[in-house]
Amino acid sequence: MKYGFDNDKYLKIQSEHIKERIAQFGNKLYLELGGKLFDDYHASRVLPGFEPDSKLKMLSQLADSAEIVIVISARDIEKNKVRGDLGITYDMDVLRLREEFQKRGFLVSSVVVTHYNGQSSAEAFRARLHRMGVTTYVHYTIEGYPNNVDLIDSDDGFGRNDYVETTRPLVIVTAPGPGSGKMAVCLSQLYNENKRGIEAGYAKFETFPVWSLPLKHPVNIAYEAATADLNDVNMIDPFHLEAYGKTAINYNRDIEIFPVLNALFEGIYGQNPYKSPTDMGVNMVGFCINDDEVCCDASKNEIIRRYFTALNAMAVGDGNESEVSKISLLFKQAKIGLDYRRPIAAARERAERSGVPCSAVELADGTIITSETSELLGTSAALILNATKHLAGIDHSVKLIPQHMIEPIQYTKINYLRSRNKRLHTDEVLVALSVLSTHDDNCRRALEVLPQLQGCQVHSTVMLGEVDRKIYKKLGVGLTCDPAQKKTKTTL
Repeated sequence: MKYGFDNDKYLKIQSEHIKERIAQFGNKLYLELGGKLFDDYHASRVLPGFEPDSKLKMLSQLADSAEIVIVISARDIEKNKVRGDLGITYDMDVLRLREEFQKRGFLVSSVVVTHYNGQSSAEAFRARLHRMGVTTYVHYTIEGYPNNVDLIDSDDGFGRNDYVETTRPLVIVTAPGPGSGKMAVCLSQLYNENKRGIEAGYAKFETFPVWSLPLKHPVNIAYEAATADLNDVNMIDPFHLEAYGKTAINYNRDIEIFPVLNALFEGIYGQNPYKSPTDMGVNMVGFCINDDEVCCDASKNEIIRRYFTALNAMAVGDGNESEVSKISLLFKQAKIGLDYRRPIAAARERAERSGVPCSAVELADGTIITSETSELLGTSAALILNATKHLAGIDHSVKLIPQHMIEPIQYTKINYLRSRNKRLHTDEVLVALSVLSTHDDNCRRALEVLPQLQGCQVHSTVMLGEVDRKIYKKLGVGLTCDPAQKKTKTTL
């Protein structure tokens, strides 16, 4: 895998920058965390070298002076809102996040339930947290938020909310997903801290869009593709341009809300410490790119991956055409087409010849390896075997897993586990290789080269099952699938 991002530099300069911002506000900072603190696979895909838990590692350097407040909306509790990437409800994700943070040595001081109006589901969740020994607070819905500044900035607005007790200089405010009310919690705390004579500040820690990269840089376009369902649009920050005469990139929601934030800050402080929405951010990721070409290539592949993800969602009834159309337009901005992603053509060509589902992978050196479905193996399982044999220098004719070993596994799947598909999946193939590796040198060598698949790009001519998708994700492989259970001629 070719790296284009200096992760060690990021850990160093990002933590230093946050320390500077804490000192700027009298040693008390509310840091709104946008995006994911860990498991940030989007960032690791578009910035090869960025580790999925880089932000968490960076903040771990500040753990002794930091505490975490988790925010969840009562509306999301009531609707049983589900995180699409994990398949769990937001309230369950609050418990997951708390446990993950505590395992990594962070103090999770409390949970704030926003948009609270006495909902029974929210009360039940608070009672559950209370039994676990977790402190909870409630913040109420404010009529006319965020535009009714006079009401918001008053004892009947922010002043009505519970004051969240915090003890450390850095308060990281995070949530299971967007729309939870993180910013409102931060601003409410500033109002209530100010009433108590405590100096405190606010900053936003969001990785994308990268403010220091050009508007049409592939990394920023990939962010638009990732948030196509939210209708986020990258824009030049007009407030930053006016204040400093410099171009900086932000996105529409932060730019649109800035005049309101400006009024709120003036109400709390007497003046706004920030001249632009970009000023509020602390993101230093753009200064850690050390190979722009590698990041551009990765980002272009990510744009195409998001396009197929949207197509797949539509195929199963979860997506919408507007999301697909928006990402299609981003192809033009990035100056790419589907032909940019070489495994697509390779997989489709083999499927056309064979008449069965096929897959293809582009390895780090540009080599394309293909596979097809057989009576014994699914196309993904076959691809992993073909790719690892190539990487390990094993002749293609060698059968790593003998047929007499595959057949008993198939028998168990059909007769005992009642599976309708007898072909082996990727996880089953990897387990079989592991068992054989204790006495078969070829199987051992095939397993040892698995890390070389990280960052490689795969395309399948059929939508894959959850098991195969998860294995590719764990291997760090970028996956796209045609949106059908059979050959497709989707074109762009």
